[in-house]
Amino acid sequence: MPAADINTGAIDFDYCGRMTDSIERLYRAILAARDLDPARSRTAKLMQQGRAKMAKKIGEEAIEVAIDAVGGDAQAVVRESADLLYNLAVLWAELDIQPEDVWREMERRELMLGIAEKLPKSPAKVVKAAPGRVPGRPIVAAEGRTMRKRH
Repeated sequence: MPAADINTGAIDFDYCGRMTDSIERLYRAILAARDLDPARSRTAKLMQQGRAKMAKKIGEEAIEVAIDAVGGDAQAVVRESADLLYNLAVLWAELDIQPEDVWREMERRELMLGIAEKLPKSPAKVVKAAPGRVPGRPIVAAEGRTMRKRH
């Protein structure tokens, strides 16, 4: 299927609804678990350990997904992806980020580039919105590793 078809084609909204509902249910369960006894709840324990630990867990799970993908182990990628989503939702809860906040950002990006595209790192690479689409807010370049001057 050409990329244009992916970005403009019909979306199975029933599937999308189930996916977002699952993440929202996970998020609510995390909120409920954060006040439990850390000796009995791994979620409460992780939240008690703080943002640095949460970020580390996200990195670990992302690396495991990548390693399993390179190895061609699809079932391991599925399992590790679920772990990655769990740890991401824990961090969202810690930062008071609602899943809806992420869905709105995804919608904004879809309006700019299509659903199957990622925003480029450089604002110079941003393409105009597809015909019939409303462009999102402009992308502002943040200082990245390649832009920093070494002293």
